[in-house]
Amino acid sequence: MSPADAPSTSPRPYRVVQWATGTLGRAVIRGVLDRPGLELAGVWVHTPAKDGADAGLLAGRPPTGVTATRDLDTVLALDADCVVYAPGRAGDPLGDLDTVCALLASGKNVICMNGLVYPQAHGPALVNELEQACKRGGSSVHGTGFNTGFMADVMPLVLSRLTRRITHVYSRECSDFARHPSWRMVHHMLGFGRDEDGYLRSLRPARTAMRSLYTESLHLVAAGLGVDLDEIDVDVDHRLAGTDLEVTAGRIPRGTVAAARWTFSGLAGGRPVISVEVIHKADAARIPDWGDPGHSVRVHGRPSITFTTDDEWVSDEVSAAAAHALNTIPVLCAAEPGIRTYLDLPPVTGRMEIPAPGGL
Repeated sequence: MSPADAPSTSPRPYRVVQWATGTLGRAVIRGVLDRPGLELAGVWVHTPAKDGADAGLLAGRPPTGVTATRDLDTVLALDADCVVYAPGRAGDPLGDLDTVCALLASGKNVICMNGLVYPQAHGPALVNELEQACKRGGSSVHGTGFNTGFMADVMPLVLSRLTRRITHVYSRECSDFARHPSWRMVHHMLGFGRDEDGYLRSLRPARTAMRSLYTESLHLVAAGLGVDLDEIDVDVDHRLAGTDLEVTAGRIPRGTVAAARWTFSGLAGGRPVISVEVIHKADAARIPDWGDPGHSVRVHGRPSITFTTDDEWVSDEVSAAAAHALNTIPVLCAAEPGIRTYLDLPPVTGRMEIPAPGGL
C-alpha cells in the first residue's frame, strides 16, 4: 500500500452547528473557523434576511460555503457532533425546550449558552425530558457561558478548594452598558430608559426569567458544596438617571431607569448560604451606587478567600463565553449521554498555540 493509499490517522474534526448569529453566535463561528479540530457544519438564523447567507460573511469572514438556514429540519438532518445553542434570549433558558430536545434526539450534543447550567434546579419533569431526549439520540447537554456559566458558579467552586468549613459563598457582577451597541439589550431586555411605572410593570416577567437563570447557579454551587437549599429569595432595586445619559445604544432620559441590582439568596437552615448579586448600569461613570464595574467572589470559611477584579480583567466577555463553549466541545462529545454539568465533566482548558518562529 502506498502512503497515498494508507488510511488517515488524523482524528476527524468535531463538526459544529451554530444556533443563532447574534454577537455571541458570530464569535463562536469565528472560533470554529480558526480552531484546528473543529469544522463548521451548519448555522441556524432567526431573521429572514440572513436565511441563505454564507456563514463566513455573517461572521465578518470570507465565504465558507456553509449556508445559513431558518429551517429546523435542515439542521436536524445535518451530520454534526455538537450544536452551540445561543438564541439570544438571556435569562430564558427554558424558552424553547422542545428545540433543544429535538437537537439532542437527532444525535447532536448541545451546549446551551442561555441556561441549563444546572437543569436539576427546575425539577424532575424537566430533567426527565432532557434525559429522555439524550437517550434517544445518544447525546449530552451542557450549559455554559461567562456569567452565568463561570463567575457565579464555576469560580466559587474552584475557590472552595482552598478553604474548609465554608459558611457563605458570595459572587458579584457589575456591568457597564455605556458602550454596549444593542438597543434591544439595553432598552428592551434591561428596561433602561423606561419611566419608573413602566419599569415596575415589566418586572414580573423579568423576575421570572432572572430567577430561572440564576437559580441554576445557586443550586449548582450548593450541590458542589454538599448543601440542600430550602428556597431562593429574589430582590431587585433600581436607580433613575439624574441627567440625560448619552450611551452607545441610545439616550437614557433623565428620570428614567438607568441601573438595577438583582440579589439572589439561597437559603438553608433559615439563613443565606449562597448569594449572587447582579448589577447593571447604563453608564457606570455617572451612576456611583453599588460600586464599580467588575467581579467579586468570596468564599467565607477557614481560611476565607476573596477574588476581586475590575471590568478590564477580561478584554472581551463575549469572546470569553464563546471560548468557554468551544473548549467544552471535545469534552462533551466524549462524555456519556445525558445531562452533564460542571460537576460531571472533567476540567475544561483552553489550547495553547505556539507562534511560528518570527511570528507574534
